[in-house]
Parts: sequence; structure tokens; C-alpha cells
Amino acid sequence: MQRQGSIGGSAEIRIRVTGGVLLAAHLAFVAWLTLRPLDVPWVMPANLQPFAGIRADLALGWQEAARRIIEGLALLAPLGVLIPMAHGRTDASPIGSLVRTVAAGALISLAIELLQTGVPGQTVDVDSLLLNTVGVGLAHAAIVPAARARLRRRSERADRSPVPQEEPSQGRTPTIPRVGIAP
Repeated sequence: MQRQGSIGGSAEIRIRVTGGVLLAAHLAFVAWLTLRPLDVPWVMPANLQPFAGIRADLALGWQEAARRIIEGLALLAPLGVLIPMAHGRTDASPIGSLVRTVAAGALISLAIELLQTGVPGQTVDVDSLLLNTVGVGLAHAAIVPAARARLRRRSERADRSPVPQEEPSQGRTPTIPRVGIAP
């Protein structure tokens, strides 16, 4: 029988459901933010050269560059936590989980960049892909291993709950007399 609050069963399901709902909400927000048409008189050409946009941002000054780089890192960074949360396993390999999460974040970022080609006022930027992917990896590395370790400790503590002592003996077990087998 599962106890309420232990990390198996119902708590694991709650974590997965919460992670899935938050993941869907965040992806809907990102889609709204990045795929809405912009009414601009002109559009910058697509940036297909890695780090060219970051260098251009750095040429604008350190404050503007920091703002743009942090925006690029932060856009998909919650995926670094929400994807493992929706997966819901506390015993996953840290490196395997990081690789899977970063790969999923890179694919989602690539899908966004490719969808932007059909949206008026939006252009493809390979630096956005790089920054979004790095943001997912940083968020995962900073939060997920510690959160999983905490959940495992909590689960182990719940499993080590005091063992009930055996009841004292109440005497011999009653026996029923046997009836012979019929011929």
C-alpha cells in the first residue's frame, strides 16, 4: 500500500502531471511570443553564421549585449527543468538526462526557428538556437540534479519509517482435529 506523499505512486504522478501542464503552458507562451507576426517596415536578413549576432550585440555595448544574451538564454531555460519533471523519474542518470533534455531543447528551438520563416517580420537566427539550447542545459544542470537528490532523500526517509513492533505472543495456535478419509 502506498503512503500519501511518498515519491512513488501518487506523488510521482502528481509531479508528472504538473510538469506536463507547466511544459504545455510554457510552450504555448513561447509560441505566442516568437511566432506572432510583427508589423515592421523592414526585416533584418536571416543570420545563418554562428556567433555573428552575438558579436553584433557586443558591438552595441555591454548592457545591451547582456540584455539580449540573457533574453536568449532565458527564453527556453524553463524547459531544462520542465522536461525532466514531465518525465518524472528520480533515478535517471544525470548525464543521460542532461543530454536528452538539451537535445529536446535544441529540437524545440530549431522548430521555432524554422516556423519563424513563415511569419511576417520574424527571421531565422542561428544564435537564438545556440543561446536557447545553452539556456536549457544551464537550467537543467543547475536545478535538476539537486532536486532529484532531494526527492530521493525524501523518499528514503519515508521508506525508513518506524517498523511496527511485533505483538506479543497470544499462546499456541488452535488446531482443528482431522477427520479420516472415507473408504
